[in-house]
Amino acid sequence: MKQLAIVARLKDDTEPRAQELLAKGAPFDPDEEGLARHTVYISSGEVVFVFEGDEVESIIDGIVTDPFRWTVSKAFDAWRPIIEGEPRIARVAYNWDRKASSASHSS
Repeated sequence: MKQLAIVARLKDDTEPRAQELLAKGAPFDPDEEGLARHTVYISSGEVVFVFEGDEVESIIDGIVTDPFRWTVSKAFDAWRPIIEGEPRIARVAYNWDRKASSASHSS
């Protein structure tokens, strides 16, 4: 399973508004899109959207670039006033998995 994250810096004092937006959930159905998992992390200065699935980059590209996904476009419009600069894509640089670690040590 592949992972992809989108990292965005929050403007000062906008964490409460970000929490409100996150409480609404994703503006799309992660299961219908083919994602295995979707998690969002938030701090006082950043929000990190993490997506997991077999074809995660293709799935997210389709969600972000389709101009007829009105719920997604509307969600982006709600986030724009509280995001500083451009969101950035982050890819996995290190990952530890108990199952994978156990399998490689059991030989």
